[in-house]
This record gives sequence, structure tokens and C-alpha cells, in this order.
Amino acid sequence: MAKLKIAGTWAGVLEVELEDWTVPMLREEVAKRSNCESNSINLICAGRVLKDGDGNEKLAQLGIKNNAKILASRVCAEEGKSLKEELLAEDERSRRLARVKAAATALAKRHADGSLPIEDFNIVLEDQSGKKVQLGSETDQRAIMMGLMLHTNGKQLIKRQNYKDALEVLAMGEEAFSLSDPKVIELVDNPPILQIDMVWCYFMLRDISWLSVAGVRLEKAREGIERAHGKDSSRVRLLQAGRFPELALYLRLELLEGVVAYHSGQFENQGSADIPDLSLFWVMPVVFNKIQLQVPDEALSLVMSMGFRERDAKRALRISNQDVSSAVDFLVEQKAKRAQKREEDIRRRDEIMEQKKYGTTPLKKAVDLQKLNQLVSIGFEKELAAEALRRNENDAEKALDDLTNPETNSSIQVYIESRKRKRQSQAVNTSVEALVGMGFERSRVVEAFQAAGGTMEQVLQQLLSENAGNPTNAACNNIPTDAANDIANSLVSMLNNNVDQNGEVEGPSTAGEVGERDAEMEDELAGELAQGDALSDYDLEVTKEGEAINEYLALLDSAGKQ
Repeated sequence: MAKLKIAGTWAGVLEVELEDWTVPMLREEVAKRSNCESNSINLICAGRVLKDGDGNEKLAQLGIKNNAKILASRVCAEEGKSLKEELLAEDERSRRLARVKAAATALAKRHADGSLPIEDFNIVLEDQSGKKVQLGSETDQRAIMMGLMLHTNGKQLIKRQNYKDALEVLAMGEEAFSLSDPKVIELVDNPPILQIDMVWCYFMLRDISWLSVAGVRLEKAREGIERAHGKDSSRVRLLQAGRFPELALYLRLELLEGVVAYHSGQFENQGSADIPDLSLFWVMPVVFNKIQLQVPDEALSLVMSMGFRERDAKRALRISNQDVSSAVDFLVEQKAKRAQKREEDIRRRDEIMEQKKYGTTPLKKAVDLQKLNQLVSIGFEKELAAEALRRNENDAEKALDDLTNPETNSSIQVYIESRKRKRQSQAVNTSVEALVGMGFERSRVVEAFQAAGGTMEQVLQQLLSENAGNPTNAACNNIPTDAANDIANSLVSMLNNNVDQNGEVEGPSTAGEVGERDAEMEDELAGELAQGDALSDYDLEVTKEGEAINEYLALLDSAGKQ
């Protein structure tokens, strides 16, 4: 028998068989002597907590020897359960934040370097007028894209009042922006707006420990915004046709500057003959901006009577300084821009599908359609020109040399014909499997393809006409002609969508391929970007800002009366 020296909830010596006793047995014995439940006892030996494991591991196997000292402590079972749940929640939170960063990194890499997108859309950088812009090098583009995606996700978390996670994501966005050339983004206002959003999170969390950091961030934000917007917001005014989209942003900035000043003691001992009352220099612009952002009910009702939604009408009136005519013009312009954006998205989806047919260059870039159209315009067949560009990394001159070289031109044509035959064979095999899955006999499907030699619609109609006189194939007899055409079109669409980056028809995805990217998180980030527009950063309701202004005005008034 070995002796264990127990201290804590119960003090004494236990005699045990180290080769027979397990941790649950020891815990039960200590709990019994401590007059409590076994699940409320923690056992610690040599600096480590003894865990039950599978319940079969012996004390000797855990390295516990004769005369070992064991500390027994008592914990509340509910407290232990709560702590476990808290740890699990924190673990899940950490995993999600890691997924957000990884997804933003992957999307930025794919969409900044000219690679053929996996999705049916492109992420591009646009200015406030909605025009596509090229900012710096590929590295700069990638950093800015990543920063914008993380900033957008952070703002969504702020809207859901999840300020703790928002701070984490915004910090990632700040890091991403810092990777780009400062000269490239000095006229971009997203980084300074991100600084304001971070301080807003500090404020909403009521975390005074961030006070000194908040002051530094707000200084950076004001410098960055004034640099990007121009003196007295002249550049914004020019881009936005005299409107005032930035007022709500400045209201939040000035409010937060005042809060930092108040808690830093900068408003104390002001107002004497020698020291001006600094509170007035803060209160006046904040209150003025607040008044400007208040939407009159009469103006709101008038704009909404023209068929616009309340949220859109409020936004337009705030941006237009309550001018109804200007607000309506803005709403009409926005509607036209959205329609144009939808058309451009459709056109870009079609372009991506076309690019997927041509495959990617050796460096995994998509075929440049602009250069392709130039070659087509001088008389070269499109598919031939596309293959020449693909082989030559979109170098138009080298592609032209290959196209005008009879030997090279001939080899390209042979390759294209070989690829067509392979693609057709893959398409037929995929179509056969799809039709067999619908209930048709494999042998008859293969015969139909061999006999028809035409479109999917023709093959499906032939199979249906054969089934009409064969009552044994009841599963496929009741498909109407219109439905058959719809099914055929769906199958054709499926085949078109399953073209990989080498221009081949893909088979079923494997688990490994799905694991290469976090499609769910990437779709979430892309969806958040798609919901916004050039003015989303300025689109603040300022309700909470108004409450905070009243709160701090009351504090200042109270301090002035003392």
C-alpha cells in the first residue's frame, strides 16, 4: 500500500494501491471525506491537474508515487460548467476571427493578381464615383483589398453591436492597410475612417484604458481625412456635386475628440480670463453638425411620397443638407448607378465564363479579353488568338508572332481541336451520368447520344419519345416536353459552370478541393462588399452619437456649475 498526503478541502493521509486506483476513485474518496460531491473536487499533483481521462488509467501510470502530495480544492459545479462554456465560446470566437483573416487574404490574393477567379465575380477597387481604379503595385492592390474587406466586416460587427470582435477585425484591417505604400493610400479615406471606427468601439465598450491610444488614433484620423478630403472638404464637395456626405463622419469624429478631451481633463479649469473655454470650441461644431443631420418630418414625408424607402430618403436628405430637390436628384442618380452596376456585373460574369473556356496562362492568369479583342479585330479567329495569348502570358506581341508563324499556328490549331474532342467527351460522360441519375437506362442513354449526335435537348427528346411506348420506364414517362427542355437547359448550364481553369469539364469535387478554401466565409465577405456602395462609410444613423452628445453636454454643464 502506498500513502498519499492530501491537503486542502480535507487534510490527512490516504492509503491506496497505485497500481489499482484511478483518478475518479481517488476523487470520490477525497470528496466523501470532504462531505461534498465528487464533481466539485479538483486534484492537483506536482503542479498539474489530475483529469479523469477514460477512467481506466492507474495512478502509477500517471507518475504518482508513494508519499506524493496532492492538493484538493473545491469548485462550484455550475461555475466549472460556466467556465467550460466560456472557454469553448472563446475558442470558437478565435477560430472565426482566424477564418475571417484567412478568407480576406485568399480573396485579396486571387482578385488582385489577375488570376482567373474561382467565383463568377471580380473584386475591384473603385473611387467615390464608382470608377475602377488601379492603386500602386499588385502588392498595394492586395493590401488595400484585404484592408477594405476586413474594414467592411468590422463595420458589420459594429452594426450588430459586437464591438469586441469588431475591434479584432478592424485591427487586422489596419495591419493590412499598413502593408501598402503610404504614398499610394494617402488620398484614400478608408484607413482614417477605420481609426474612427476603432475608437468608436472603445467608446461603446466604455473602456477607459484605451484613452491614450484613442487620442493618437483620432489625431491620425483627422490628419488622414483632411488630406484625403482636401481643405474644408473641397475634394469631396467636388466629387459629390456639392453634397455633404461626410457630415455624419465628422460628427462622430468630433464627438470622440470631445470625449477623449473630457476624460483627459482638458476641459478642467477653463473659462478664466487667461484661459479660453475650450468646451465651447468642441460644443459649437458638434451641435451644428447634429442640427444639420436632423431630417425634418415634412421633407422626409415629401421624398417618401415619390416612392423612395424611408432609409434611402433619410440618407439622401442628410447628404443633401435637407434640400429636397437635391435629395431626389441624388436618389435618381443612385438608382441609375445601381442599374448600371447590375449590367456591368452581368457582363463581367459572362466575361469570366468566356475566360474559363480558354483556361489560364502558365502563371495562372486569365486571358486578357481586351488584348484578345484587339487580335480578333485584325482578322484572327477568337479561339486561336486566345490560345496564343494564354501560352504567352498575355504578351500580345509574342502571341502575334505565333499566329503569323505557319508552323506555330498549325500546332496551336491541332491543340485546340484535341482539347475540343476531350471536352466533348467529358461533357458527354457527365451528361450520361446526369441522365442515368434521372432514371434512364445507361445503355439507352449512350445509344441516344451516338444516334442523335446533336444537342442535349435532342437526346432528351429522343429518350422521352422512346419511353412513351415503353410502360416499364414509368419513372421517366411523365416528363412534359417543356419540362424536358428545362432539364436539358439546366444540364447544359451545369456543364458550362463546371469548366475548370484549364478549359476542361470538371468532375465531382473532392473533399480535399473543398478544403482548400473557406467558401462560406469568402462568400460572406464578398456579400458584405456587394451590399455597400461608395458612400457606405458615411452612412451613419447618428442616433447613438446624439445620445452621447446630450450626455456629455450635461456633464460639461454640471462641471461648469460647480
